[in-house]
Amino acid sequence: MRPSHLLLAVLVAAVWGVNFTVVEIGLGHFPPLLFSALRFLAAALPAVFLVGRPKVAWKWIAGVGLVLGVAKFGLVFVGMDAGMPAGLSSLVLQIQAVFTAVIAAAVLGERPSRVQALGMLVAVAGIGVAAVDEGASGPLGAFVMVVGAAAAWGVSNVLTRKAAPPDALNFMVWVSTVPVLPLLALSLLTEGPADDLAALRGLDWQGAGTILFVAWVSTVFGFGAWGWLLRRHPASTVAPFSLLVPVFGMSSAALFLGESVTVPRWCAAALLVGGVALTTLAPSRRAAGEAGMAGMAATAANRTPDGSDAPDARGASGAPDASDTQTPPARRPEPTLTPRR
Repeated sequence: MRPSHLLLAVLVAAVWGVNFTVVEIGLGHFPPLLFSALRFLAAALPAVFLVGRPKVAWKWIAGVGLVLGVAKFGLVFVGMDAGMPAGLSSLVLQIQAVFTAVIAAAVLGERPSRVQALGMLVAVAGIGVAAVDEGASGPLGAFVMVVGAAAAWGVSNVLTRKAAPPDALNFMVWVSTVPVLPLLALSLLTEGPADDLAALRGLDWQGAGTILFVAWVSTVFGFGAWGWLLRRHPASTVAPFSLLVPVFGMSSAALFLGESVTVPRWCAAALLVGGVALTTLAPSRRAAGEAGMAGMAATAANRTPDGSDAPDARGASGAPDASDTQTPPARRPEPTLTPRR
């Protein structure tokens, strides 16, 4: 990965981490469901007129919009408004990797490997430590809401994988159009029109700034840049940078909101981040099996009738070797079986 791409990945992780602090500030200006609705409204407009037509079926846009926009973000905002700390929220949401792996195993048949299963257990242990710590010092119900949000995020990850959008920014902008009306309706029903109108009438620069940050910086820029990186690098190269999100989330919450980070919370962070790393980075059994079958097929195809290795101008990645254009065929060295890094 080029240094500029590496810096972009770190920047996206920082934006997503700091976003929790910005949301906490925004909740001081708006009821949570109204705030979430305004976030998606600002993310959708005017971008929806600039990104072109949807590139996937509407059923995937509607499904992800409802699960990710209404369920996931609705629960996060309500949970944080109910007392869940911003830094801890950024950490607990990482359990979505475990939910994603479990749901993918049930729906897509992607059985987790032993390393992934171990990672899930370690991450769940981290959630247990965080729950005990939060139960002793804060509202456990708000903690459960954020865990529920992580589960909804896992569902949306699987739906997004099934949709396979070719353009992440286009997909996210159109997804952002879906939750606006449902969230507004829920806000009117549960938070009341009086509170909503009072928040809108009292809109100031700080409140408007929080909406613009979570909509344009965190959503449009964040998801757009992440998708851009995924189109240029393997997911296994890009995904680990998401583990920096709780680092920036907890640090920014401590710096700007004065949130304390207890010893149990640090232990929970170590367990959860370590478990998510194992779950995310280790290949599933299906992926490992497919890789093994592909390797055996490539080896068989690279054999001559007498069983010896045939010369090949491609490396382990399957890309043409540089010697194709730089070395005449008569002087081309014999290839090795050492895979490229």
